[in-house]
Amino acid sequence: MMAYPRIAVSAILRRENRYLLVLRGKGQSQGQYAFPGGKVEPGERLDIAALRELREETGIRGDHARFFRLYDLIAHGDDGVLESHYVLAVHLVEAADGQEAVAADDAADAGWFTIEEIRSLPTPPSVLECVEYIDMHGHEPEPRVLSMEA
Repeated sequence: MMAYPRIAVSAILRRENRYLLVLRGKGQSQGQYAFPGGKVEPGERLDIAALRELREETGIRGDHARFFRLYDLIAHGDDGVLESHYVLAVHLVEAADGQEAVAADDAADAGWFTIEEIRSLPTPPSVLECVEYIDMHGHEPEPRVLSMEA
């Protein structure tokens, strides 16, 4: 049996009014657009993991990862059996302009999207919650812990 919960990270990178999202090519969120991210490796700090995942999935080298949100993502099957449980630490990151995003690793595609475009894309609820908060309140992190069904 798999040990739960698993720890994961994601990285929010914003340029002007567009957010970098990747199309998940596999895993639980396959077919959905999400912030670049993935599992934390043993002994790895969360902020370093967020920057690593950003680089692995998009080729962009980021820096200054700052904690933004913590999501408790629990998914049950139709039979009520636990399918997965992730604790997702979302970080705001910065990156030098001019770096192009190229989908790699388990990302099928990568692109920059406005909040209006994101609202029409298939995304996990946490993605929309993050961009709507930033749209209303700006980039300054207000760390929060939220529970959502995955």
